[in-house]
Amino acid sequence: MSVQSAAIQVLKEAGKPLHATEITERILKANLWKSDGKTPEATISARLYTDIKKNGDRSPFIKVGPQTFALWDFAEASSGLGSVQTPGEETPRPSPASSGLSFNDCAQKVLEEFGDKKPMHYREITEKALEKGWLVTNGKTPEASMYAQILTEIKRQQKRGERPRFVQYGRGHVGLSQWMGHGLESQIEGHNQQVRKDLYKRLLAMKPGEFEILVSLLLTEMGFETVEATKLSGDGGIDVRGTLVVGEAVRIKMAVQAKRWKNNVQAPVVQQVRGSLGAHEQGLIITTSDFSSGAVKEAAQPDKTPIALMNGEQLVMLLMEHDIGVLRSTPDLFELDEDTLATRVRE
Repeated sequence: MSVQSAAIQVLKEAGKPLHATEITERILKANLWKSDGKTPEATISARLYTDIKKNGDRSPFIKVGPQTFALWDFAEASSGLGSVQTPGEETPRPSPASSGLSFNDCAQKVLEEFGDKKPMHYREITEKALEKGWLVTNGKTPEASMYAQILTEIKRQQKRGERPRFVQYGRGHVGLSQWMGHGLESQIEGHNQQVRKDLYKRLLAMKPGEFEILVSLLLTEMGFETVEATKLSGDGGIDVRGTLVVGEAVRIKMAVQAKRWKNNVQAPVVQQVRGSLGAHEQGLIITTSDFSSGAVKEAAQPDKTPIALMNGEQLVMLLMEHDIGVLRSTPDLFELDEDTLATRVRE
């Protein structure tokens, strides 16, 4: 059984958030997972945190405090609209066994089928999603969670220079950016898309040493400490080492291999990285290309040290998100507030 599956079973049985220490103790006591390492608690905490970072709202886990995790069914997502993460409360979450749609996917589906190319209020979007059975949740405030996740996605995509899937209008209304045609925002997205392509070409043109230094800079901006490029050794071995600090409480030693390749990374490379890891280290492979299905499968092998994978598209997005290799400019863009003109002016 994988760490994630074991943690899900333990958290379901507990029915409440648990600290990583207690999750580990219960997993080991029930013989759900075995570890030969000296710090199984750190391993479990790191894997749950990685699952959350990698899968977002599709992850079964949510971090509710320092090294404290819960299942989405037992935690209230912080929406910025008055709801607070409270252990024991339920959070709206689509059931993977039913619709398989996230909150944001449900919102897009509702807007496409019922929006008629006009913004809808997030409460109406949620009602329609529940009514159609696309959104399955036991949460108490699905409307707040719906709006919070839409706004979070908008901010994340804007920070990465992407054209957001959704457009926020005043007073809780949301629309789809695809309705906006070829206006200013579409032109901005076209420009940013070209910048992404140009940045990718520059990465491919870098010398191996330059690429490793760039990766070191990115890792530092992402929260790694003591980042250090190792001696140049071609494409073999570990290129960068550092420590990922999570919430000032968890410190994870990481060994990184940076591959400025055009061809996909294969499974033997993953095996090589795993075999090169030092004591208590976890691995990360960053490439300008992508990973074969065999490499992805090998990296996720249960009961083996996890190897995280970052492909070229993800690398470019993260570089832009952290303003590395790009210059960010933010023009002021105004929209007409019809609600204010139609209501407040009459008061």
